[in-house]
Amino acid sequence: MKKAILLAALSVVVLSCNKTNKTEQTVIESEKQSEEVVDTAVVPQKATNFDIKNIPFSEGDLGVFPFFTLPEGLRTIQPLQKKFDVCFFPINGVMTPFEGRLYKANITPEQGEEFSQRYFEKSLDDYLLAVGAVKIFDGEITKEEYDRYNKEDHNKGDQGDMGYAGQRIKFYVIRSKEQGNIYVQFTAHSAGGSLNILQEEAFKQTIAKISADDIQRDLNDKGKSILYIQFDLDKSDITADGDDAVRQIATVLKRDPNLKIAIEGHTDNTGNAAHNKDLSKNRANAVMQSLIAQGIDKTRLSAKGFGADKPLVANDSEDNKAKNRRVELVKIK
Repeated sequence: MKKAILLAALSVVVLSCNKTNKTEQTVIESEKQSEEVVDTAVVPQKATNFDIKNIPFSEGDLGVFPFFTLPEGLRTIQPLQKKFDVCFFPINGVMTPFEGRLYKANITPEQGEEFSQRYFEKSLDDYLLAVGAVKIFDGEITKEEYDRYNKEDHNKGDQGDMGYAGQRIKFYVIRSKEQGNIYVQFTAHSAGGSLNILQEEAFKQTIAKISADDIQRDLNDKGKSILYIQFDLDKSDITADGDDAVRQIATVLKRDPNLKIAIEGHTDNTGNAAHNKDLSKNRANAVMQSLIAQGIDKTRLSAKGFGADKPLVANDSEDNKAKNRRVELVKIK
């Protein structure tokens, strides 16, 4: 009898242990599944192919570029704004270039405030969804993808740049009947964030052939004409395109025998200042000698180089530096 009671008691203990083990196993599996769910939130989503035509049109009032303000308490640090440029956005985890009007900025809290990643991300998530944006991607950029594309992005390292290996990006698209396709991406960490907005536009060619009429009009109306005559790199040799521009100058001078001009060469601030001044002087002289060879009296011409001493704009970007590398024709009264 005692033996039977002892066996029964042991059976209860064994059953209880089995039940406990199963319960613990269930908890462990549940926790494992929860961890897996959390992990998938930062894995690049590659389930579908992107086609802008499949994005429904937004019915929201979008405002004007860059379309929305920052959340209260946040500010930008010298945002980059360009009328036309390229920006890379993650399509199925692949950084893909789009062109158009571009806004890029680093985001930081106002003085005395603390940055909240959750506040920044939720503010943008909620607003974008409210105006009809569609989330395209929410995940990390792999090292392999960064290594593949980063050298193609000439804005790498500039204000608001993102798309680095291991960086988590949220990417939305707004399709508007009035304002076209708008691409928005942002990323954040505990101390600040970055925001990119691009309004897709086709490239518009604005370069036009320099004509004698244009030069003459500028000299009459403004007293000077700014030309971008092409020279060989770091030399004073005029290229074939530059020769055509000089022929247009000669045409103007032949039309008006009383016209006298000063030819002024200018550079950006890259490199040695003395070298730049010599280079600009040699280029101005090259233009003058070409005009003399085309029959223009030397007494009607003068040439001088200023190097980087008289910039049109600040030498703070490649676009501005290109504007400063010029030849000016100044009317001598």
